[in-house]
Amino acid sequence: MTAPLIELTDLTKLYVTGDVELRALDAVSLRVDEGEFVAIMGSSGSGKSTMMNVIGCLDRPTSGTYLLSGRQVSVMGKSELAEVRNQLIGFVFQQFNLLSRTSAVENVELPLVYAGVSARERRARATTALERVGLGARLEHRPNQLSGGQQQRVAIARALVNDPKMILADEPTGALDSKTSIEVMALFQELWRAGITVVVVTHEADIAEYASRVVVMRDGKILTDERHEPKRAV
Repeated sequence: MTAPLIELTDLTKLYVTGDVELRALDAVSLRVDEGEFVAIMGSSGSGKSTMMNVIGCLDRPTSGTYLLSGRQVSVMGKSELAEVRNQLIGFVFQQFNLLSRTSAVENVELPLVYAGVSARERRARATTALERVGLGARLEHRPNQLSGGQQQRVAIARALVNDPKMILADEPTGALDSKTSIEVMALFQELWRAGITVVVVTHEADIAEYASRVVVMRDGKILTDERHEPKRAV
């Protein structure tokens, strides 16, 4: 039986401004097993971004529990959360978040710098990660020498370099044209088939079709949660 990676139970997140209380997540329960490819969908204000922040250990819930790979992370302090993020999660963002004056391989090395990995091992692992995403010939290129799709591949390589259990992608195709978006989703499918858990947060239904499970949110709650045969990105 596949082990659970993400276990959210009655998770609530409140934001309070003056007398106004916003219930961004409202008693949400969700289980994602290792090796799943899940798309979390919803319009602005649905709670999907808050869900991503909690799953990514970037924010803590107001109440409820969150187990990540069996560890109770919902009560951890900032330093513990940072350690868990570095060990278990690779992040991919809409705007790539690459250092503009730094080469592709140096961008990919960054998480390993924070992890205290030696320079020689950093370079070897970053090179392998870039080769894995098809950029072995672009190691020394800076972001402004790469297309949008290539920049996102660098960002994916950076997410992979620590050998995470999960890739968490926030609107990863939002800054890309449709053709390049499909190429990026093909890469996510390839990683998923290799055994990595992939969670993509998106507002685009056509992007969610490439996942094997689609969770739709509205008003801080899960509206639907359905598995289906994913559309093949080619």
